[in-house]
Amino acid sequence: MLTAGDEYPIHQTPEPVAFAGSDRNFYDRFFFNGYSADGKIFFAAAMGVYPHLNVIDASVSILKDGKQSTIFASRPLNMQRMDTFVGPISVSIVEPLSRVRLTLKETEGLALDVEFTGRAFPIEEPRFTRRIGPRMMMDLTRMTQNGRWAGTLKMDGETIKVDPKSWTGTRDRSWGVRPIGTPDPQPMHPAMPPQFYWIWTPTNFPNLSLFFHVNEDGAGEAWNERASLVMDGSEHGGGIHLGNPKMEVRYAKGTRRMETATLSVTDPSGRPHTVDFTPLGTFLMKGIGYNHPVWRHGAFQGDQVKVMREDFAPGKTPWAALENLHIQEIVKAVHKGPDGAGSEGIGTFEQLFLGPHAPSGFKEILDGAA
Repeated sequence: MLTAGDEYPIHQTPEPVAFAGSDRNFYDRFFFNGYSADGKIFFAAAMGVYPHLNVIDASVSILKDGKQSTIFASRPLNMQRMDTFVGPISVSIVEPLSRVRLTLKETEGLALDVEFTGRAFPIEEPRFTRRIGPRMMMDLTRMTQNGRWAGTLKMDGETIKVDPKSWTGTRDRSWGVRPIGTPDPQPMHPAMPPQFYWIWTPTNFPNLSLFFHVNEDGAGEAWNERASLVMDGSEHGGGIHLGNPKMEVRYAKGTRRMETATLSVTDPSGRPHTVDFTPLGTFLMKGIGYNHPVWRHGAFQGDQVKVMREDFAPGKTPWAALENLHIQEIVKAVHKGPDGAGSEGIGTFEQLFLGPHAPSGFKEILDGAA
């Protein structure tokens, strides 16, 4: 059960805050993204607390006109888990489970001061638990919420108004165990080839939010999956679970990048629905620390505050580089119902495809689609 305490980075186990424990790889993270109605401007941010590494880090990344610019920041945690600021980046809980403020004080040409207001109560996703042989790789809880953004952002001299009438996005809070900081120096015996197939598509439609995610093994069997529909204003537990979810991904030839995709589900009455996703732009998740070679989550950056700007050109980066596999496509979403009616929305199609996946025809670590 989610409580107001789950907004704060004070978890000690993959359970909600009422339970306690410890693990070297324990983390507690905020994630945010936001986008204009046409998908031409996109931002994302992350802040992670790593109690047993005594590190807190954060990043804000803005994508516009094919250029992605990031401010990374890290400092010692000093055992103060409630101090949710890192250099120029801060997160403030305005109203638990509803409103959150994200700030980047102007740093090397980038700035952001925005407030997120949830469209409905957050959903709690099924607990993610995954082992590699006998070793725990992931064991975590995550809550997710779609919402509207208000405020301003600045990129290299241009100030952009973030209007809640046209800016939407997603935030999540996750906590538990996953690989962080310096990788374990002792390898697994016998060695097991890496495999991870992940899709996450939080989508904003005019009066509701659609959530879908799936983790599949190499054979294409789902080990964590959920499809939910949440009407605006829904209270706790007010989401509608959708049945028989299936995502058909069509890949750009020779790559593992989604070219188009279709989600098929059935509503509680058993009627079929589809949602077609078409990319509008690519955001590299390394821009907020995911698989970044230097600014990976939990990496020790020194005993003082460290801040750095880095720029990327997502359209010119090699898709098969490990650091570029994890992306969010900004997507147009078109829903079609059984009566022929439908609606259009916008969201993100997050993907991380590594190793074999039989339904896609992937046999090696990084072979592309036929």
